[in-house]
Amino acid sequence: MSDCIFCKIIKKEIPADIVYEDEDVFAFKDNHPIAPVHILIIPKEHIETIDDLEEKDKELAGKMILTAKKIGRDFKIAEGGYKLLFRVKKHGGQEVDHVHLHLIGGAMLVERIYPINSE
Repeated sequence: MSDCIFCKIIKKEIPADIVYEDEDVFAFKDNHPIAPVHILIIPKEHIETIDDLEEKDKELAGKMILTAKKIGRDFKIAEGGYKLLFRVKKHGGQEVDHVHLHLIGGAMLVERIYPINSE
């Protein structure tokens, strides 16, 4: 997708603080971190949401999670723990229409979820 910000980051048309890249996935530091470590892991293939994944994508989804595990160890947050988060569509809080996995850690993480509205 030509106007997708994450596709532009993958193509290196937009700068990012890259922490990992291979033939299938790309990972970079979030521009608006909510913890000391906040990395986004994205597939190089443009897939809009987790809801759009198909059977053929199960290996890719698994690879994203294993990449998060590797990065968690690289950033030395694995022992204390971290959070992995997929947001799906508007009500799930997804802001960019390209599947992305948040790796969040480096501090004690507490979250309370309250509905914003009833849309």
